[in-house]
Amino acid sequence: MFTSDNDELFCSKIEDMTSLCFTRQKPVFSQFLTESQQALAQKVLQSIYFENYVFFGGSESSERKVLGVFYDEPERLAFPVSAIEFKYRPCDKLTHRDFLGTLMSLGIERDTVGDILVDNGRTVVFVKSELKDYIESQIFKVGGAGVKIVQPNLNSLPQGRGTEEMSLTVSSLRYDNIVAAVSGLSRDKTAKLILSGETTLNFAVTQNVSCTVKEGDTFTIRGKGKFKLDKILGVTKKGRHKISVIHFR
Repeated sequence: MFTSDNDELFCSKIEDMTSLCFTRQKPVFSQFLTESQQALAQKVLQSIYFENYVFFGGSESSERKVLGVFYDEPERLAFPVSAIEFKYRPCDKLTHRDFLGTLMSLGIERDTVGDILVDNGRTVVFVKSELKDYIESQIFKVGGAGVKIVQPNLNSLPQGRGTEEMSLTVSSLRYDNIVAAVSGLSRDKTAKLILSGETTLNFAVTQNVSCTVKEGDTFTIRGKGKFKLDKILGVTKKGRHKISVIHFR
């Protein structure tokens, strides 16, 4: 299960959360976890047969999420996750990096901040609830532009990074074929990339270049981003596979 000392330490923390939950008979919450950390945490919880847990990051589509382990029935309202909405002039063109940099300049740790959803003139940031008042009292400018904090509208969230659809044709649905197609790299370079642990499949590092990618599988390539095999559209007369891949920008 472990690929590094950091993974082993992380897994120990997840097990400690469940022990603390039983001892206190109260829910215990993590910091915000990346998608890879969520996948690893889920493996740990399954290995110890702990089923009373939920991941939640503020919305159904959140990427970064807090893990909650519960003694009683899980409740999303119990999660210490709050939303902060910033308004500003659309012409200021603020970015994800602008908001993250401003938050980090306050001495805030990255794992206390969830998704940062940026749109023209509007950004919603999910944070650990204990930081909400502090952040709102400190931020008046982001990237040199004036911002105003308003009541968050969670029924209509900004799109955030956005996506683009890629239509590709590959010789097979092998992992190295798919990665090569979306990255534009040769098969040799792609194999080296996979074998060196520079990619993940369903948020776990895999060095199996020949495994089959299925519809709905998500993979990341360092330096290229995150992708999802959305649809297998069919087979050409020459036996090649037509696929649709979503690139998360």
